[in-house]
Amino acid sequence: MSLFSPLALPSGALIRNRIAKAAMEENMADADHAPSEALLQLYQRWADGGAGLIITGNVMVDGRAMTGPGGVVLEDDRHLERFIAWADAARSRGVQMWMQINHPGRQMPAALGQPALAPSAVPLDMGALSKQFAPPRAMTEADIEDVIARFIRSAELAERAGFSGVEIHAAHGYLLSQFLSPLSNRRDDRWGGSLQNRARLLLEIVQGVRAAVAPTFVVAVKLNSADFQRGGFSPEDARDVVEMLAPLGVDLVELSGGSYEAPAMTGAARDQRSVAREAYFLEFAREIATVATMPLMVTGGIRRREVAEQVLASGVAMIGIATALAIKPDLPQHWQQGRDPVPTLRNINWRSKPLAASAHMAAVKYQLGRLSRHRPTAPTISPVWALLLAQAAAKCRTRRYRRWIGARALAH
Repeated sequence: MSLFSPLALPSGALIRNRIAKAAMEENMADADHAPSEALLQLYQRWADGGAGLIITGNVMVDGRAMTGPGGVVLEDDRHLERFIAWADAARSRGVQMWMQINHPGRQMPAALGQPALAPSAVPLDMGALSKQFAPPRAMTEADIEDVIARFIRSAELAERAGFSGVEIHAAHGYLLSQFLSPLSNRRDDRWGGSLQNRARLLLEIVQGVRAAVAPTFVVAVKLNSADFQRGGFSPEDARDVVEMLAPLGVDLVELSGGSYEAPAMTGAARDQRSVAREAYFLEFAREIATVATMPLMVTGGIRRREVAEQVLASGVAMIGIATALAIKPDLPQHWQQGRDPVPTLRNINWRSKPLAASAHMAAVKYQLGRLSRHRPTAPTISPVWALLLAQAAAKCRTRRYRRWIGARALAH
């Protein structure tokens, strides 16, 4: 199996090669929280770069629940033409384009001024940074049913807009991941307790989406391999959830890891000395591959062709690449032509892991902004400077979001 051999999914969709642009948080929505022209330009760069699959950054199923200011929201068809243009830009080179749909749960910035929901009223534990997130309230049965309906609605709209599929985000400590983890889900009803109950929300959303869209429309799930916290969602839990997803018509499961409290997904857990550990989830993926009936994708720290080929050889079907494609969007073309650059940001060895993760994300977003303006990337940017720029931009976007959500509330 080669990095450049096609992959047929259970739905019948065909991905032209095994390299995926994994989701990254762009925060490039326009004033209506629809895709901006800058976002379209960014995705055109990735479409031109040679990946077989492009997965969007977070698209929120509820405008009141955002992972950050400047996020894209898809609740209804008011701005569907912008989403059609987004899908068209990314699919212009025959690429599969999937929309990642998400709800943040308790991982919502307090500055946005909206109440946070979670399975249980358990706030984030991030030390001094905890106050940046609104303390959540436990969801009612009606809240849960509303979230299920919203995921289904967003998937239907993504299909209407011309996307090839959706990826349901159940990783990185967001709402569906919060339900899966016994640390954040302390419910004693049918949505908590046993793993079967903790997985119920994810399973019902998957079933609802699969029933609402065409059989040829891709339905994928992003799942933590573990949340890297003692007593939390474990690798054994992840293995069991993959088995639960098997009969539900899931086309692919992406394995990632971490949360805001333990941010392995940003590279914080990377051991630079070992090529084998550059893909942090490779060992776990080998185990999952023995029970999974659907193709698997591994995302996390992959920058070198050698590592990507090792991941494929382990039984994984797709390679998810994020940061490296933010630095070098045409990396797949380089690999296909026999070149092997290693796109790398400056290393961040700060004592505070959450702060280091924020700086890493800021440095990535800095590259995305440059790509959207047709400028060369700048991977050597100072993490401190990138973080300061990101914080200033976030303040502006937060003010814009509060005006938008306030106007919407008045209209209703």
